Amino acid sequence: MDFVFMLTRADRTIGDGLEVLDDIRSIGLTHIGFKDVGIEGNALVELHRRIKDMGATSYLEVVSTTPEACLQSARIAREVGFDRLLGGTLVEEVMQILSGSKTQYLPFPGKPFGHPTKLGGSVEDIARDCKRFHELGAAGVDLLAYRATEADPIELVRTARRATDGTLLVAGGVATAAHVKALAGAGADLFTVGSAVFDGSFAPNVGSMRSQLKAVLDACR
Repeated sequence: MDFVFMLTRADRTIGDGLEVLDDIRSIGLTHIGFKDVGIEGNALVELHRRIKDMGATSYLEVVSTTPEACLQSARIAREVGFDRLLGGTLVEEVMQILSGSKTQYLPFPGKPFGHPTKLGGSVEDIARDCKRFHELGAAGVDLLAYRATEADPIELVRTARRATDGTLLVAGGVATAAHVKALAGAGADLFTVGSAVFDGSFAPNVGSMRSQLKAVLDACR
């Protein structure tokens, strides 16, 4: 079990991501990403470059709410060279954009809505989408399990695991060691964490961001 440290709070990329990376460099995180909201242009390119310089797999997660913005984020992911693009629901269109590139795509199954993004849909919806995405060539799914509004989060993870052999990443709302343990037991491969580190709630008994991240690493073991 491993995690993606997202340089985000409330589904927006933070403004001091470069400084944060400098502070945590010695921890040796291997998966780092950010959202397509709150950053653009040269700042996005430089943040991605710094992540790759640290030897980490890079992630861009689509939380934009318009089709045009989502497809533009896919174009940016390809152009900049992100390792993985997360989120969005326009799977056929995004797969066409990424065709021939090294960027893997993990779309949202179910019915994501709003910002910060919540997840509508039943376990049947999740199973159907996971199977369809696999058939379309996606590398896995980006499941908003702990933001579900209609189903039990862990049941959604178990359902997705049965429905796909691809990478099962759980994004949003993972806030405690108990959440991590439950996800591992249900078959998740990765999860994202951002706000719970920045607000100090993942491990309330320690103060620094570095200590929060070390607590997340301990929970993964």
